[in-house]
Amino acid sequence: MGLTARIAGAVAGAAGIAATGAAVGVAQRRRTIARRSGDQAPFGSLHSPAHTVITDDGVPLHVEVDEAPDAESPVTVVFVHGYSLNLDCWHFQRAAFRGLVRTVFYDQRSHGRSGRGPVTGGTIDQLGRDLKGVLDAVVPDGPVVLVGHSMGGMTIVALAELHPELFAPDGKVVGVALIATTAGGLDPARLLLPLVPRRLSSGITDSTLRTLARGHRAVDGVRRLGRSIATVVTDAYAFGDAVPQSYVEFVDDMLSATPFQVVAEFFPGMRELDKFDHVGVLGMIPTTIIGGTADKLTSIGHSRKLHSRIPGSTLVECEGAGHMVILERHGQVNACLDQLLAAASAGSGAR
Repeated sequence: MGLTARIAGAVAGAAGIAATGAAVGVAQRRRTIARRSGDQAPFGSLHSPAHTVITDDGVPLHVEVDEAPDAESPVTVVFVHGYSLNLDCWHFQRAAFRGLVRTVFYDQRSHGRSGRGPVTGGTIDQLGRDLKGVLDAVVPDGPVVLVGHSMGGMTIVALAELHPELFAPDGKVVGVALIATTAGGLDPARLLLPLVPRRLSSGITDSTLRTLARGHRAVDGVRRLGRSIATVVTDAYAFGDAVPQSYVEFVDDMLSATPFQVVAEFFPGMRELDKFDHVGVLGMIPTTIIGGTADKLTSIGHSRKLHSRIPGSTLVECEGAGHMVILERHGQVNACLDQLLAAASAGSGAR
């Protein structure tokens, strides 16, 4: 069967599910999500004037800096988001630290408001080079704390491999937080579950993904058509506990806004990631590793392995939390970042 026929079949299948009794379970699940109470914060509303940073291969990155002129600490905190998300995912962290410390947020290449990179640029190593470019452009001097979630944590690890001197006791980076992430051994097919219609992700391989990417507009159409199902899948795979409906819809909006072609470009790099031998350099500075025990995408075992490979690191396991622990346990995550910033500021002040 050709690609067009398979996609057409998937579209028909999605439409059929939405129109038949098979949707009853999905509808009931969505009503359960909708009944949850919680913080109805205006997600996506926290922004500052944009900067544009051009990468070494010419991709314009969207960067925002929250200045804190009265901050007691000279440290700048740079937040690096994950796969198929954008800088808005740091909503609770941005709200918590705004005005207290200088913070930097940016959209990774081909994500959010940043420009699309070439297919060959969809690698973790390139993301590490992009991060170096952001640091050079908006934090040319002074100490930096790096905070990465999921693919953002992998980006920081790539930077550590490419530029270990930045993480030395007298280097620019004075602290790191690695959240719901890994340095290798990842099954990237699990990351696709909230991103690809189930009928299209069954038994997926790199070659199949490349084929689907060529028909990415049709795949994106399937994703939109199956939005109710996608919301339920996002709830199941992004979170561990029952979170407010607004959290689920916020994450689903970010995932849905990421073109499938971008999803496909980064897939091989996830599978090939193998950098555990390069994380030891992070042991020279305060490093905090945070993971949810119910994370279905980057399981807590990845956090534990990072902890075992980074001397002196702090491991925080958020009981029952899923992959989007930065939302689900934002209070606990922010408290950990407070402690990291205190340790990093003390260390940088002692230089």
